[in-house]
This record gives sequence, structure tokens and C-alpha cells, in this order.
Amino acid sequence: MPYRRLPNTDQARLRALQTAIIMGQKKETEELAFSTKSLNRLRAFYTNFETTIIHHKLARKQQEKSSNAYLETVRKARLYLSHFIQILNFAIQRGDMKPTVREFYGFNDKKSPSLILDSEVLEWGKKIIEGEHQRINHGGNPLYNPSIAVVKVKFDQFLDAYHFQKTLQNNTARWTGKVAELRKEADEIILDIWNEVEERFSDLPDDFKREKSTEYGLIYVYRPMERIKTAHYSMVLSEVYQN
Repeated sequence: MPYRRLPNTDQARLRALQTAIIMGQKKETEELAFSTKSLNRLRAFYTNFETTIIHHKLARKQQEKSSNAYLETVRKARLYLSHFIQILNFAIQRGDMKPTVREFYGFNDKKSPSLILDSEVLEWGKKIIEGEHQRINHGGNPLYNPSIAVVKVKFDQFLDAYHFQKTLQNNTARWTGKVAELRKEADEIILDIWNEVEERFSDLPDDFKREKSTEYGLIYVYRPMERIKTAHYSMVLSEVYQN
């Protein structure tokens, strides 16, 4: 006996709800296999659910579209900051500067700060740029190749992209939450309608009942062994009719 399977994706939920709406438009109230109360609830809910899913898709698409450009901006900022720190350490190794100048930048040993995470690029970018300005204001000579001016350009580009990407991520998360909130109600509406439809056709033979219910969007799935038996039965019938 095949079992009924409720939708488990948002697109499947939309299809189930839309099918019920179409049946509500095609059938007269007395012929409709589910109640007017369920139909009214369905109509009031569907547009909001569909619109929320569309906004969620658009938010994800915009975030994904911006992602490649953002990653390149992060890579450049990380590269220029890393090279600047290397130039600073080389100057200290040559004896052109004292090791204590590292304190201007917020670190005081030979180990370079980590720039693996975006948040670390954000943190150390600010410290390195401010530290270089402080060192120069205390009489130090500017470093070059890269200069802090070039580093700042790359960092500012990263900063703008970072905040924009965060906005997109927050927007996606907001719509994700809204879809999740509506998903529970969608499942409740579908379950109520499907239960009413099956109840309406409960006096019919099983095969005919499933056939009529399928018109309302109900989905029936055969278990693996049932599919094998059904296929075998169909083959036997085919051989009988051929003979």
C-alpha cells in the first residue's frame, strides 16, 4: 500500500498549495473536496508565503553574486597588509628600525599577526594604518613598496565590501527566518486540506480514492518492495493480455 508523503521543500509546498487553490477555483463549493474554511485560510496565506520565498531567493542570489568580488577584495587587502608587515620586519632585521617600533602597530614580537579571518583583516588593517601614521609622527621614515597610502586604498576597498557583504548576509538571514516562520503554517494548511480530501473520498476503492486525491496535489509513494511487486504485477498482466 503506497503511503502519502507531505512536501519537504519550499517549492513542493508552493506546488501543493497552488494545486489546492486551482481546485478551489475550478470546483463549485459543494463539489470541492475540502472545506471553505480551509480554502479561505489557504488564499489568505499563499501570497505572503510565495512573496517571502521570492524575496529569500533574491537575497541569496544577490549575496552569492557579490561573493566572488568580495573574496577578491579581501585577498588583495590581506596581501597588501601582509607585504607591509614583511617590509616592516625586514627593516627591523636590517637594523634600520628598532624592534620596539612594532608597538606602534599593536604587536611586539617577530611573529606577524594572523590575517586568516576577515575579522582579523578588519582588526589589523586599522591597527597597521594607524600605527604607521603614529610612527611617522614620531619622526620615523615612511615605508614603501607598498606604502601605507596604497595599503589604505586596498583596505578601504575591503572595508566598503565587508560592510556591504555583511548587509547582504543579514538580509538573507532575515528572509531565511521569515520563511522558516511561515513554513510551519504552510505544513499545517497542507496537512488539513489533504486530510479533508482523503476523508471526502474515503468511501471509494483505494486506487480510485488515490486517483481522485492526486488531483488535489496529494502525493503517494510506493515503498521499494511495493514498487517491485507492482512492476512484476504489471509484467504479468502484460504477458496475459499478449497471450
